[in-house]
Order: sequence, then C-alpha cells, then structure tokens
Amino acid sequence: MEIGITELIIAVVTMHKDKVGGSAPIFYVENEEQLERMALLISKTTRGMVHDLEGGTYIIVKH
Repeated sequence: MEIGITELIIAVVTMHKDKVGGSAPIFYVENEEQLERMALLISKTTRGMVHDLEGGTYIIVKH
C-alpha cells in the first residue's frame, strides 16, 4: 500500500506579485520564458503536473 500526499498544490509560479498569495510556495519570475522554465523544473523535481491559469500564472499540482 502506497501512502503519500496527493491532490495538493505544490507551488505557484507567477509574474504578478500583487495578484497571487496563499500558503503554497510562490516563485516570482520576470518574463514568460522564466515562467515556463521554472514551472517545468519544479514539476520535474516534484513529479507534479503543471497547469496554466493564464495571465502569467502556473500552478504545479500533485495528483
């Protein structure tokens, strides 16, 4: 039997410091290229899935 944390927002990656808050770790980036790269790297290291919320914000979720 596998026990672990599932269905959890692991991180938020955004270009908007003034629009995002919460208890998950938030990574602020300056442009679209950094946004995509940071989300990809975090998802690879955590085995999470990247979801584009549009408008310069991605979330990484553990399903």
